[in-house]
Amino acid sequence: MPTQAKKTLTELIDIMAALRTPVTGCPWDLAQTFQTIAPYTIEEAYEVADAIERGDMVDLREELGDLLLQVVYHARMAEEQGAFNFADVVEAIAEKMLRRHPHVFGSAAERAAGAAPGFWERIKGEEKAQEPGSGVLDDVPVALPGLTRAVKLQMKAATVGFDWPSLQEVFDKLKEELGELEAALAPGPHAADRQAAPAEQAAIAEELGDLLFVVANLARHLKIEPETVLRSANAKFERRFAGIERKLARLGKTPQGSDLAEMDRLWDEVKAEEGKA
Repeated sequence: MPTQAKKTLTELIDIMAALRTPVTGCPWDLAQTFQTIAPYTIEEAYEVADAIERGDMVDLREELGDLLLQVVYHARMAEEQGAFNFADVVEAIAEKMLRRHPHVFGSAAERAAGAAPGFWERIKGEEKAQEPGSGVLDDVPVALPGLTRAVKLQMKAATVGFDWPSLQEVFDKLKEELGELEAALAPGPHAADRQAAPAEQAAIAEELGDLLFVVANLARHLKIEPETVLRSANAKFERRFAGIERKLARLGKTPQGSDLAEMDRLWDEVKAEEGKA
């Protein structure tokens, strides 16, 4: 049998146009807006990251397709409003790649000079400086996950010299913020168990936020993506807790019928078994 020709990007764009065609299109797709589709866009980006984390190339291929569909979807809705189309999206990113890689696409002198450290952020900064009334932090999207946005804000501030010069100073700040959180929880280590007044709770939340912000800064200085390592930590916790459940099941028990001491002991067993693997 002849091999079926693979679909092209043009065909995908046509499929989306058909789905969004009034009367003959899909009612669900026709009802969508930028606002209703945006959560799916974020979700698909996370699923791409998850497939990469798991090293599943088959899943990655599928998830990249789902993410590409999001771009096609938004571009189609923009085209319907007369704002821009998919070709404009491609044109904009291609021009940006050419502009921000002078060591590859620039003049002979720029290519010979090579890629200077921090070239990407420097060129972005120069572009942003040309925009009227723009601040250093203005282009960091508000909708990013908290830890990721914290890192990006810190990176932006660092480009103008607002940064701790050494890792030790970050650790000192981390200890300082932890101390402030403990002070907010006074008069004792179990104060968090009691019902705090609204003002107290607000102060505790603020100090916890400050602590997390410094943790993100620590990750940045270590050149580690905090969302990635947090996902790994989540996966490890899920894996080990599932191990506890399996061990309890062999004893004819469930977590609800166990207690902290027993589950903590089983956690240590699971952890030790993983170390042997």
